[in-house]
Amino acid sequence: MPDLEQSTQSESSGRSTPSARPGQTIPSPRHPTHSVDRAFLNLERQRPDVRWDAGGVAYLSGPPPALADLRAYVGFRLGLLPLLTSRVEGGRRSRWQPDADFDVDRHVHEVVADGPAAWDSALHTALNAPFEPGAYWGIWLIHGHEPDAYAVCYRFHHACQDGSAAAMTFRAMLGEGEPSARPVPGRSRRAGVPRRVGAAVGLATKFVAGSLTVRGHRPHAALTPSGERRLWRGRVPADTLRRIGGARGGSAHDVHLAALAGALSVWSARSGVPLPRVTAVLPVDARRPDEDQTWGNRCFALPLELPVRVASENQDGSGGGDVSLRRLDHVMATTRKLRGETWRQAIQDLVRFMPGRPTEWYLRRVLSPRVTNVMATSMPLAEKGSLGETQVTGTALLPLLVPGHLFGVGLSFFGDWAEVSFVTDRALPLGELLPELWERAVAELEESSAPV
Repeated sequence: MPDLEQSTQSESSGRSTPSARPGQTIPSPRHPTHSVDRAFLNLERQRPDVRWDAGGVAYLSGPPPALADLRAYVGFRLGLLPLLTSRVEGGRRSRWQPDADFDVDRHVHEVVADGPAAWDSALHTALNAPFEPGAYWGIWLIHGHEPDAYAVCYRFHHACQDGSAAAMTFRAMLGEGEPSARPVPGRSRRAGVPRRVGAAVGLATKFVAGSLTVRGHRPHAALTPSGERRLWRGRVPADTLRRIGGARGGSAHDVHLAALAGALSVWSARSGVPLPRVTAVLPVDARRPDEDQTWGNRCFALPLELPVRVASENQDGSGGGDVSLRRLDHVMATTRKLRGETWRQAIQDLVRFMPGRPTEWYLRRVLSPRVTNVMATSMPLAEKGSLGETQVTGTALLPLLVPGHLFGVGLSFFGDWAEVSFVTDRALPLGELLPELWERAVAELEESSAPV
C-alpha cells in the first residue's frame, strides 16, 4: 500500500473544507461563474439525457491504497483546489462559493475488479458511474486485476472545469507541481486595442458563419448510441510527433490530427461506416496569464475539417505526393493562423467579453452533430506523477462524448509519451481498432518525412 500517512497526517477524517491545507491562501468566497460555465449548466438542464462530463485516468504501478486512505489524501490536497469544494448559487449572477456541507466521501469511490479478466468491466464502470446528487466531480479507485497495478479515474462536469483546469487538478493531486505548457498571450498588451477588437469580431463572424453554412453530418444507421462509454488507448514517443511536425514547420498537435484523419480513413473502410466529411471541434484554452487555472471554463471551441478523404494524385492525374504528408500539410494550413499571437489574443478577448446568450448559442451550435462529429483535445499533463510510493505509468484523457459524435479523442503528454485515448459509445463498430490505426498513421508520417 502507498505510504499516504505523511501527506495526510493532519487529516484524521475523510472530510475536507476549503481550509483543508494549512497556510493555503483561499480565493474570495464568492467567485463569479463564467459565461461558458453557465452555458454548460444550461445545456445540462435542457438535455438531462446527455453526459456533460469529461476527465482522465491515471495508471499507476504498485499496490493500491485503501479507500479510506485515498479519501484522506484527496481531502488534504483539496486545499489547493478551492473550486472542487464549492457549489454554484444564484440566478443570472450566479457564483461559485464554498460548500459548507462538502463531504469528500461523496466524491471518492472504489471499483474492485474480480480478477484480471474483469479489468475492462471495472474500468468502464468507473467511466459510466453517475455522480452523487449535487456533485460536480468524482474520483474512482480501480483495482483488483493485479496486486501491483491500479488506476485512478477523475471525472468532472464541464461546467466545473475545462481541460486546462483539469490538468491543474492532475498536477495538484498526482504531479510534481510543474506548470502547464499551455500557450498564453503576453502580459503587455496596452497598444492595438482597435486591432484586437477587430480581430475578435472577425473571428466570431468567421466561425459563426461557418457553423451556419456547414453541410449537415448524417449519422450512420448503425451508430444509434447506447449511452455506455468505452475507452481505448495507444501511445507513441512524444518526440516522434514533435520531430515530424517540426520538420515541416508544424506542431505535435498537427501531426496528431493528420494521423487521426489517416486512421479514420482506414477505419471507415473496415467498419463500413461512410465518412464523406469529418469535422472536429477543438477546445482552445483562452485564459489570461493572470487567471487562476483552478476555476471554471475559459475555453473556446473551434471547428476544423479533418482531411480524411485526400486524393493520392492531383486532379490532372499527376502525382500528388505522399497522402499522409498531404494530410499534414492540409491540417497545418488550417491551424497556422490559430497558432499566431493575433488570433490567440482574439480568442482570449472573445471568451472574456462575449455575453452569455451568444456564448451558449455558439457552444450549442458547434457541439451539434450537424456541425461537428468528433471532439478532439490535447493537453500537457506533467513530466511525472506519483501517489505515495506508487508511480504514474500512463494517462488517458476522457473527452466529452456528445450524442451523434463518432467519438471523443484526447492526446495527453506525460513524461516521454504522447498517449492517445478514444472515448466511444459501445455501439460504435470496431472502435477498439482506432488507437492502433492512429499509431500506424503516425508511423507512416514518420517514414514519409524521414530524410532520403
